[in-house]
Amino acid sequence: MGRLAGRRQGAARPALGELGVVAGVPVAIGDDVEGLLEFVKHGVALYVGGMGAKGKNFYNDLAVRYGFAEEAATIQDLYLAGRKEEAAAAVPDELVRQTSLIGPESWVAERVAAFAEAGVTVLTAQPLDDTPAGRRRTIETLARIAR
Repeated sequence: MGRLAGRRQGAARPALGELGVVAGVPVAIGDDVEGLLEFVKHGVALYVGGMGAKGKNFYNDLAVRYGFAEEAATIQDLYLAGRKEEAAAAVPDELVRQTSLIGPESWVAERVAAFAEAGVTVLTAQPLDDTPAGRRRTIETLARIAR
């Protein structure tokens, strides 16, 4: 406990500066990117359903706090039963939308503002484009939006 207490005190030292809040988000910007919601659902199902045992899964608890308690339980039950495709299909579109930046540029700009309002200081973007050029374009567009 002594070492943990020292770390807490160190984190409060003004010389260390302010703490940042980092959020990792899948990103696809455009008018024809809704299909990528389905792609992202597989990753969400892994985290909400399979990253820990029942009652010991941070991501499942987070989905519950986001208002998806029933869905989180279903996803976890399916995933832990080895029914991963069904678990991905059980992920609500709205959960993916709330935790990603997938949509038209104006919508992504609104979401970036919402993340900032929630206290996020750094977005770790995971561009969903198929090519290096596409990923670069996405990052450049996101950087412009975030300014």
